[in-house]
Amino acid sequence: MHKYEVIIYWSQEDKTFIAGVPELPGCMAHGPTQMAALESVNQAIELWLDTAREFNDPIPEPKGRRLLYA
Repeated sequence: MHKYEVIIYWSQEDKTFIAGVPELPGCMAHGPTQMAALESVNQAIELWLDTAREFNDPIPEPKGRRLLYA
């Protein structure tokens, strides 16, 4: 389990739950239930981190607190 903030919401347009990781740009997943979306986004986080390592891209440290939005 990763320590990045995950936001899960229902997408009426897509008729599915969407899970996004604001600290990892473009890291998102979906699923028919909140738990399925969370499981999928944990896999997406691992893939995001693996790709960043492969290309020597910077990997942000988890902030460890709730992010604030404008």
